[in-house]
Order: sequence, then structure tokens, then C-alpha cells
Amino acid sequence: MIVAVGMSGGVDSTVTAWLLKQQGYEVIGLTMQIWDGSIDLPDEGRSGCYGPGEARDLACARTIAEKLGIRHVTVPLADAYNRCVLDPFREAYRSGRTPNPCVICNQRMKFGLLLDQTRNMGIAFDRFATGHYARIAWDSAQGIHRLLRGVDTSKDQSYFLSRLTQSQLQATLFPLGDKRKEDVVQLAREAGFSDIADKEESQDFIESDSYDPLFNPEDSKPGPIVDTRGNEIGKHRGIIHYTVGQRQGLGLAKGERLYVKELRSETNTVVMGARADVFRTGCRAEDVNWISGKPPAPGVSCRAYLRYRHPGVEASLTPLSDDTWEVEFAEPQFAVAPGQAAVFYAGNEVLGGGWIAPGSSEQSPSAHGNPHQGRCHEK
Repeated sequence: MIVAVGMSGGVDSTVTAWLLKQQGYEVIGLTMQIWDGSIDLPDEGRSGCYGPGEARDLACARTIAEKLGIRHVTVPLADAYNRCVLDPFREAYRSGRTPNPCVICNQRMKFGLLLDQTRNMGIAFDRFATGHYARIAWDSAQGIHRLLRGVDTSKDQSYFLSRLTQSQLQATLFPLGDKRKEDVVQLAREAGFSDIADKEESQDFIESDSYDPLFNPEDSKPGPIVDTRGNEIGKHRGIIHYTVGQRQGLGLAKGERLYVKELRSETNTVVMGARADVFRTGCRAEDVNWISGKPPAPGVSCRAYLRYRHPGVEASLTPLSDDTWEVEFAEPQFAVAPGQAAVFYAGNEVLGGGWIAPGSSEQSPSAHGNPHQGRCHEK
């Protein structure tokens, strides 16, 4: 069997390829080439998903493949990445949403166009494998593949895979799903890749401390900052620079602590409120994908995760249409940001997920009584 492995030049994909070769598979390494130099990002020697440092990552992946004795293929996908990831990312921020590019990239690029383009290049393979910390289990009774958390809960990446389908899971392997990160690092050393094991890992989306290089100057339109009563209390430098729950970098001299409550793109307005004003009792999830291919029963209980590293909240789900669901939280949640992925779990199983829509339910009175509920939004 031929297995294509998505290789980034990091320790996880290196050990994934090594493990599969040890198990007797014929392995081919695939690396996406998505950087085209169209964005003004200086090469500062750092690593990220998108930026000029990609050249070093490609060279590293080729060196690893050569050491493993496997074929390596660079797959050109810069135009597709601009169209499928960067353009929606920009549009989301312009419309007052906070997008998660990793969820989109996994769905449309890594488990989609990367494989399509590889086959279009005349390269055949039977399965695709990545270094994600997640697991796939076959449920013979139901005849479906189930997506599960990785054993290492501190590294679990199943949240980012919530938009995968049955056909994608059927063709996928996650060799690291039953392993812990420290064990993977040790395997890398034992396999002769100590340099990769000691390599600093980056989880940055782009090679910059700011998303500003992705936008045009006209995207930063100054406008009013208002309180919950509509009184203007300041000026903002463009809604693309803000997200729901944000407290830092607001430039307000108010004595009380204020947080971004809402971004109104239609009037280019940032609405601020006290912490209690930023709690929500529920949200609406749009374009929901169910891993099984079938929606659960109305009113089903689950645990909803409203952003990566969110602690999760017990919730009930009610359908509003085929792919739009109302999500009611068991307790109010802080900074429910439109545009983020809401991912639903039953225990360790990912049921599916959708995108948080604007207009989430307002906070309940109990939120005012306990301003410490919830966690801050991770900007």
C-alpha cells in the first residue's frame, strides 16, 4: 500500500513518515508550496504556515525524505491557498468576524486540494497520513468512521478536523493519535532525527506578529467606538484589528475595564461593554458539518468548544435548517466570537462543527452575578 504523508519539516510529520515506513508501507512525502511572495513579509528567520520561511521548510522536508529513503514531492498550491484560505480570512475580518484559518486549511487544502493536485500530477497513492494528534475509529455496527480526540489531550488537534467527511476519514491515517508528544520526540531521536526533535516548533498562521500585512490600507477604516448605550467613547483604527472579548490595544482612557462586545461592519462601529456584557447564553452555528454524514436528533446534548483551547461547555443542539443549528449553553460563555468554529463533542468523539454566526444570544442575568464565569478569548 502506498501512503502519502503531509510533511512540514517538523517532528510530527517526520515521525509519521518514519513510523509508516517501519510498518512496511511505501511512503511518499508531500509538501504544499503556498508562498508566492505577493505579500510584503520580510524573512526574519522565523517559521509559520505562510511566509518566506517556507523555502527552509521545503528544504528540510526534502532532506528528511532523503534520509528516510522516500520520495518527496512539492505540490504547488499558492493560487488555491490565496483563493481558499487568505481571501475568506480577509473577508471575515472585514465583516467583523474572527476566522480560524486552520480549520479551513485542513478542510479545503490539506485533505482536499493537496490530494487532488497530487493525483493530477500523476502520482498515485492509497491513503493519506498526517501528524495530527487525533484518532479514527471504525464503528462496524453503524458502518461509519468516528473521529476521536488524540490520546495526548494537551496536543489534541481534533478541533481543527471537525469539517472532515466520511470519505476523507476512510482514506486517512493518523499514526500519532495514540501517542504523547514526548514519546514522539523520543522516537525522532531514536530514528536519528535529533536535530528535528530539538527544532523549535511554530503554530503561527503567518510569519508576523500582526495580520496587518495581509490587508490593504483601505481595509483599516477608522470609526467610532461606542458603549452599550450608543454613546461614542473613542475612535478605532479599523474593525479588522479587533475581536470580540478583546481588552488590550483599545486606546481608551476609561477608568473601568471595557471589552469588545460587538463589531458592526455595516456601520464600521466597535461596541464596548463591561465584562458581564460579553457573556452569551448560546449561539447559532452555520454551515454545520456532521462527521457521520447524518445530523443528530434535535435537542441532543453535547459539549461545545467555541474556539481552540476553550474549556468547553455542556450544550443542547436544535436544528433551524439543514445546516444551521441553535446552540444553547448550560452556562453563559465569555467572548463568543462570530466566525470562530463551534465544534461539538460527545465524550472523546467529534460529532461535527460549524461557524458561529453573528447575533449570538444575549447574556443571562446570572452572568452579571458571576463575572468570573468563562475564559478570555485567545486573540
